[in-house]
Amino acid sequence: MSEKPTSVNAGGIFEPFHIDRVPTEEFSQGQRFASRFKQLGEFGGAAHVGVCMETLEPGKQACPAHYHMLEEEHLLILEGSLTLRLGDQTYELSAGHYACFPAGQKAAHALINQGAAPCRYLLIGERNPSDVIVYPDSGRVGVRLTGEGYRKSVTMEYWDDQPT
Repeated sequence: MSEKPTSVNAGGIFEPFHIDRVPTEEFSQGQRFASRFKQLGEFGGAAHVGVCMETLEPGKQACPAHYHMLEEEHLLILEGSLTLRLGDQTYELSAGHYACFPAGQKAAHALINQGAAPCRYLLIGERNPSDVIVYPDSGRVGVRLTGEGYRKSVTMEYWDDQPT
């Protein structure tokens, strides 16, 4: 297995770099979800702050609507436009728009490109290894620490099913 490329030099120092050096990654899931992205922070050696430059094509959504319990995220639109779903509201964002999704704010966010051109933006987040992510549309709860997902509908009280 090969290591991901980074901006580290022979002396172990992470040097400045041009974003063209960062490999583009892609994902898609069904017809609805897909994006292309560059992990700028990771390439530059970041362990605590994630910075990702993402391109969302017309007709695509970046990921399911979600919110983070322990991780703050920021969004800066660089070019193009997209629709931000935030809780029960939608907002039309274009180049220069900025949004912050504070940790624990129970208003799910989702990015959807309903336009005719690609939208490019920066996502900045804390990369909290213990984060819990809630997906209200599906009732899924993701626990980053364990790499597992659970259904919110199957909740238990503290003493449920404990032999007493």
